[in-house]
Amino acid sequence: MASIRGKDSKPEMAVRRLMHSLGFRHRLHRRDLPGRPDMAYPRHRLALFVHGCFWHSHLGCPKASIPATNTDFWRTKLARNVERDHAVEDALRSEGWRVVVIWECETKNAAALGRSLSDLLGPCLLKPRKAP
Repeated sequence: MASIRGKDSKPEMAVRRLMHSLGFRHRLHRRDLPGRPDMAYPRHRLALFVHGCFWHSHLGCPKASIPATNTDFWRTKLARNVERDHAVEDALRSEGWRVVVIWECETKNAAALGRSLSDLLGPCLLKPRKAP
């Protein structure tokens, strides 16, 4: 468990690089926002989380299985994680932020991730041009 990273994980770094290539500049792990989003884009009021499939119980993902030993502990722990995720998303939305969750398994295919992020962030990508 000591090798589990909370920050700068491979999936998070992949999303950061992709968002940067799309022209977004982010703030990392802002403490003043509920849940300390992995990336925050204040200009667009966008909070982006990169969730691990196991730790946040991604429905339908093979990585999100319950371990065979100590199952009661893991069920309780993972259920609390999911509840906390919902509470954090609600708190951010009540403060006027849009919330986007990227799952660990979605970061494996960079091209598909880029397309899905472009679809999700369409209005943010359309930046008004300055008048000449």
